[in-house]
Amino acid sequence: MSSVFDHFRRGFGENVRFALLAVRTHKLRAGLTVLGIVVGVATVIAMVSIVTGFNNNMVRNFQSFGATLVQFQKYEARFGPGHRGEDEKRRKDLTYEDALALKAAVPEMRAVSPERYLWNTDVHVRYRDAETTTPVVLGATPDYSMANNHFVGYGRFVTESDLEHGSNVMVIGQDVRQALFAREDPLNKSVTLNGTPYVVIGVFDIKGKMMGRSNDNFVLLPFTAFDHQFPFIKTSGGDTIHIATVPYRPDQVAVITEKGRAVLRTRRHVPFNKPDDFAIFTPDKMIESFQGITRGITFAMIFIAFISLLIGGVGVMNIMLVSVTERTREIGVRKAVGAFRRDIVLQFLTEATTLSLIGGAIGVVAGIAIPALVKRAFDALPAETPVWAVVVGLLVSLSVGIFFGLYPAVKASRLDPIEALRYE
Repeated sequence: MSSVFDHFRRGFGENVRFALLAVRTHKLRAGLTVLGIVVGVATVIAMVSIVTGFNNNMVRNFQSFGATLVQFQKYEARFGPGHRGEDEKRRKDLTYEDALALKAAVPEMRAVSPERYLWNTDVHVRYRDAETTTPVVLGATPDYSMANNHFVGYGRFVTESDLEHGSNVMVIGQDVRQALFAREDPLNKSVTLNGTPYVVIGVFDIKGKMMGRSNDNFVLLPFTAFDHQFPFIKTSGGDTIHIATVPYRPDQVAVITEKGRAVLRTRRHVPFNKPDDFAIFTPDKMIESFQGITRGITFAMIFIAFISLLIGGVGVMNIMLVSVTERTREIGVRKAVGAFRRDIVLQFLTEATTLSLIGGAIGVVAGIAIPALVKRAFDALPAETPVWAVVVGLLVSLSVGIFFGLYPAVKASRLDPIEALRYE
């Protein structure tokens, strides 16, 4: 048994050496042959790296808002461009009173945070000569931090007293702090928001980015102060309020979801046989929705990669058929001195798989390098290459070599030795 294994090992090593010699002899031909395999494997690994990075980044971001977050809002959450349906546009706005009703009617809710946002509007936050015009402005209540898992790093948060009196106080994100107070403590400093003075009472912990957008570039006002300065948001008929809620215990997520749905359906007079006229957002639902999109993109790119691998495999088969023709006399000599058909099959199959594995290895390197370079150039693009993707890339290239190299190898093994020796 040991001698058979040693014979196989020596024969395989010799076949690999001959294969590498053939590649070195015909560099251009070999390079063009494996190009399709390189493109296919690189595409698969690059897409897996980017999609895996996006998915993991999205999961981390959504979970950073709290795994038990249940948010009620007017419109369905969606990714990317798209028009809202007429049914959604006709929905009534959620109101501050809806939030109060949820807090009163659902005792399992630990925090209920009604929130208004000022999006895509000129904002000027100024402190002395420093100014920033990019922050999102948010109106919220004291429950905001608990509901959104976002707490003040130093200073304090808004209180019930601030809410009751509509105090002109402000909690800022880290991006705003860096833009206005790069070299001094922002606490108790007076800033202006579109000309209205506010006192900075706190600075949030760093939240990070989500889909390339900073979650630290905003200012938070008491809900009542927000409504006082921006009354048009309340009456504009847009997506005016979001109600973020969290339960006391993780196992109560389903309870607060169903009880909250019942409260809002009753307040909004939704018939029992009609669907909700509001949306319910949870991290799990958003993660599932996002992963549905990335799965579609992945399948499309895998199809493209499959076409590239098919072209590469045909190239391998073609080059091996040419090699069989060029080496007909060599095959005849080997068979005349006692080589078995399996030896000839193994020789040419080894050459085909070696050629494919070279292409696969180059494709793996390219597939890892491309996302890394793009990530470095565009910081917003996450990319994580799992080990299994590299293994799959090499196994796919090996499979291509075996599948498309088998026919030329079998054809070579069937050559008549006498006819092969006569070949010129």
